[in-house]
Amino acid sequence: MDSYSIEQTNHSYEALIDELMTDYGQQILQLVMQYVHNSAVAEDLTQEIFVKCYQALPTFHFNSSVKTWLWRIAINHTKDYLKSWYAKNVETAQDALFAQVKSEASVEQAVIQLEQDNELARAVFALPVKYREVIYLCYYEEQSMKEMAEVLQLNESTVKTRLRTAKQLLKKRLERV
Repeated sequence: MDSYSIEQTNHSYEALIDELMTDYGQQILQLVMQYVHNSAVAEDLTQEIFVKCYQALPTFHFNSSVKTWLWRIAINHTKDYLKSWYAKNVETAQDALFAQVKSEASVEQAVIQLEQDNELARAVFALPVKYREVIYLCYYEEQSMKEMAEVLQLNESTVKTRLRTAKQLLKKRLERV
């Protein structure tokens, strides 16, 4: 039984969704960013995802963990967005991120780290979605093979194969750079 069970906590749906947003909001936002690569769009989609979750709460029977259920909704909603006319035809401006640094040594180190991070991010973003999502769930969300299989609705062996292939593709891309 999940710790978010309405029967156990006697919370209203509003209180439960507030709790889910507090516990998982940032993680869902990061998950969505892996798909859309735009923070403004990711924020909008994250809000929509929690609205969907609120609407679907009465039908959730706690057969899986709330986290797995929430991730499934997030992935499906984001993929639906990416298939939409709007996502395919309307360009949005990319956000620029600036970090404040306090010394020349940290500036140099920050620039090197930023370039390495950007290089890795470009390599991950260049992967097909089916490989990008297993990399994200494994390394950013630190999910087990079983959890990834549940979220992606795949067999564990398929997830293992995709993860192995994704690592090989990343290695090849990073060696070329």
